[in-house]
Parts: sequence; structure tokens; C-alpha cells
Amino acid sequence: MRNAFADEMTQLAAQDPSIVLLSGDIGNRLFDQYKQQHSERFLNCGVAEANMIGMAAGMALAGLRPVVYTIATFLTYRPFEQIRVDIGYHDLPVVLVGVGGGLSYASNGGTHQAMEDIAVMRAIPGMQVLSAGDAWEVRAGLKAAIASDRPTYLRIGKKGEPLVHSEPIVDFKIGKAISLKEGTEAHILVSGNLLPSAQEAVDILESSGIKVGLHSFHTIEPLDHSLLESLFASGKPIFAIEEHNRNGGLGTAILEWANDNSHDTRLLHRIAAPNSFLHCTANQREARELMKLSPEGIATSIQDSLNP
Repeated sequence: MRNAFADEMTQLAAQDPSIVLLSGDIGNRLFDQYKQQHSERFLNCGVAEANMIGMAAGMALAGLRPVVYTIATFLTYRPFEQIRVDIGYHDLPVVLVGVGGGLSYASNGGTHQAMEDIAVMRAIPGMQVLSAGDAWEVRAGLKAAIASDRPTYLRIGKKGEPLVHSEPIVDFKIGKAISLKEGTEAHILVSGNLLPSAQEAVDILESSGIKVGLHSFHTIEPLDHSLLESLFASGKPIFAIEEHNRNGGLGTAILEWANDNSHDTRLLHRIAAPNSFLHCTANQREARELMKLSPEGIATSIQDSLNP
């Protein structure tokens, strides 16, 4: 995903001279091509995330289009006050790109596990929150975020994630989910880099005769209200799946919306990480297995809910 981000940034900056890339002491070689073409619009801000956010806000006020990039935990937790006051309060068109969302950096320990970032960003009024499911969603989400003129948090994975979409997404819209498969017995709503795992889980369920729909909710704020209306009206179980704590993420956002709009919240099942820290060393695959977020774990959780 990060390679797709770097390439898309290079292309977009060639089309728009107002785009500036700020990096928090990360991705230097990743941006070699960008720097070769747009060296005057690349700033390595070092390990000074609060300052970096302030710089981005000032650039946006001056008419530039800053994109800020660093590890998701350091981008969202350390400079939260600056994001809230400098960017959110002024509704500035700054795009915050958090790399390594979820458990991508699980082997680095709790300091690098971004499992509360969506909840934190959702809490800021006016902040759009995107979580890309594969490299094509990264490219489309970045382009849409820059064009939106709104403060936006774009959460991406790290590297090596499987592609789910077979080609560029030409009709990508913030707040409009992508329906990948229709199902007759239940619906899966997934955000972020668990999309490939959710797709595998659908295949596992189908092999057992369970036909489940799959929808990529790349946008958590704003949600796709139209699709949610349709899914809740079907009366079928809905499973919100995410590599994030149960509190405050996609599942919580849908639960809040359903409650506010008088839908039957009993239809919604949240499959996410427990609201606790992971006190062990594990890579992303191992961490997912511990949290029952592997394809097999997801499929089992759905089967157990459908056949209690």
C-alpha cells in the first residue's frame, strides 16, 4: 500500500503544483521518485509530529494542499491537540496519511499498533476518516481526499497486501461503499486492510454453503447511509469487520447510526480486536490469529453467530 501511495502522490503532484508532501522522518527512499520530480515540495519534518501538523495547517491557510505521512500511531496520538485545533477547528484541507494501520507493525510492540486511531479521528468534528482495503483503494482514496477540500485521515497498511480490486476504481466516492459480492444469508461490511481476509472468509463460508455479501466500507466517516438503509431493511445479519479495537471504529459508527435511525441494532455483529493491549511479540499474521481476525477466525465467528 505504501508503494501505491508514493506513486500516486508523485502523479498527483505533477498535476497540481499546490500539493506538498510532509514526512515524519519516514519513507525517505520510498519517495525518491517524488523528490526527483518535486524536490521543492517535500519536507522531512523529523520526529516532531506536532510541529509537522502546525506546518501543514499553515500551508493550507496559505492555499497549498499539504499531505502529511508517517506511522499511524505517531500521526494520530502524539499530535492530537494540533490536529484538533489547527486542522479540525479551521476545517482545513489537510490530508493525514497514517501508514501501518492496525497490526501492520505488530512486531514492534504496543507503541506501533494503531488500534484506536479511527476512534480518535472520528471524534474530531468534520474529519473524514478513510481506511483503504487494498492498493487500488489507497490510490483512489488519496485522490478523492485531496479533491474534497476537507480535513481527511487516510489509514493505509504497510506492504505486500493482496489486491482485491482487479483494476483502478474509477467511481470511488468518499462516503460510498463498494459492493463486491451480494449474499442471501448475511452481509459483511469490512474496512481497511482486513478486506483480503474478509474475502477469503467469504470463500470459506461459501464452501460450507453459506452465501454472504461483501461490502468494502473504505469510508468510516461519513458512512454510506443509503447502503446501510438497504442492508438493515433486508433483515439479514450484518457483520462489521475491522482491524481496530471494538470501541470507536466501523462497528461502533454503524451501531450509532442504526440506533439514531431506529434500526434493529440486534442485526449488527462486530468482529474486531478486543479492547485491550496485546502484551506479546507477534507479527501481523500471528496477531490476527490471536485476535480471531484471520480468514478462518472471521469465518468461524460468522458461522457461530448464524448457527448459535
